[in-house]
Amino acid sequence: MRLLLLAAVGLLTSFSLLQAEEKAGQKSDWVQMFDGKTWKGWKIAENEKSFSIEDGAIVAHGTRAHAFYVGDEKPFKNFEFKCEVQTKENSNAGIFIHTQWQEKDWPKIGYECQVNNSYHKDPQKTGGIYDHVKVLEPPAKDNEWFTYYIKVDGKHITVKINDKTVVDWEEPAGKEGTKKLSEGTFALQAHDPGSTVMFRNLQVKRLP
Repeated sequence: MRLLLLAAVGLLTSFSLLQAEEKAGQKSDWVQMFDGKTWKGWKIAENEKSFSIEDGAIVAHGTRAHAFYVGDEKPFKNFEFKCEVQTKENSNAGIFIHTQWQEKDWPKIGYECQVNNSYHKDPQKTGGIYDHVKVLEPPAKDNEWFTYYIKVDGKHITVKINDKTVVDWEEPAGKEGTKKLSEGTFALQAHDPGSTVMFRNLQVKRLP
């Protein structure tokens, strides 16, 4: 009986170790996009002074500008993206997906995932896909860190705020124009001098 118990314990231990190794493997699929200290992997367009780094976070505050992720030359198509965001009162920003470097103006390629909990000039709130899937009630609050998750799989986009799904959308077949899913990179938006939005713990994982 003692030998049987030892064998069972051994099997359980091996199984636990295997689970731990699998979990570790899953974690390794996530790539840190921002080191919390430098602009390595990022390139700012139009107004560099609209972005700064404070306490391990990218701070967007100033006239229109966009910080593009250039840390990986291979375009992103299917992926999971997550980060933490905090907005100050009456602030607006955005997270662009499937976009590409643009020297000035609002990005014309890809989709903007909205960041806006209380910006009074725009009814489209956090989590929405700007001008395509509108979220009209803010799913997060100002002055609090919240998680922002975006998944693109084929023509399907899922957006979760604090683990709650706010967008579950299939892009229409044959959609025309440049504001659509294709492939590309990410960009963070500084919207205006009155807005202050912070981004930290930015991570991405490629999907098949």
